[in-house]
Amino acid sequence: MKNIAIIPARGGSKRIQKKNIKHFLDRPIIAYSIEAAIGSGLFEEVMVSTDDEEIAKVSISFGAKIPFMRSKINADDYATLSDVMLEVLSEYLKKKIKFDNVCCILPTAPLLSVKRLTEAYERLLSDQYTSVTPVVKYSYPIYRALIIDDNNYLSMNWPEYLKARSQDLPATYHDSGSFYWVKSNVFQMEKTLFTRDGTGIVLEEIEAQDLDSEMDWEIAEIKYKMLHG
Repeated sequence: MKNIAIIPARGGSKRIQKKNIKHFLDRPIIAYSIEAAIGSGLFEEVMVSTDDEEIAKVSISFGAKIPFMRSKINADDYATLSDVMLEVLSEYLKKKIKFDNVCCILPTAPLLSVKRLTEAYERLLSDQYTSVTPVVKYSYPIYRALIIDDNNYLSMNWPEYLKARSQDLPATYHDSGSFYWVKSNVFQMEKTLFTRDGTGIVLEEIEAQDLDSEMDWEIAEIKYKMLHG
């Protein structure tokens, strides 16, 4: 099996300036993703897809490859992860290089562990699944969600579950936003990370954290210290 890790890290972050290379504790946050990928020993190629020279320089310093820069069309606010990954695979194909499996690792995933990367990969090796996504269980049943309308009236989004006990409702999960494994041929056909025959591995809440604000960043650093304390 020939595997590639693609770390998508464009410049131009708006909510947190230079988010992808901002220092998380003692080093740029992207370094954690690069080091986890290299340290796992699962990949023939660990590359960063970026349009930013500074990100490229930092990434190379931690061992990632930048065989080409990302195109302008896939460096705007509308390009999806799938768009970026398809571009990367296409560029490698021009060099007659093919990969059996692809792992998209987010550049802002400092809580990512080699153990979880490996666990997900081993699940992918089963012929039963074509993609594996790490997920986190919602801490409160989403079927009991409330909504506030334009007139500020409060109501249940799913009123049919008003009298249901929490323990009787099915568990629901959200994407951890850390990495995605997918079989290359299926991904190129379906053009989505959530393939029809995909599955998930369940992470603990401490293993994932959105990083959309400075407070999120501080919470993630606390979680990291707890995991590595």
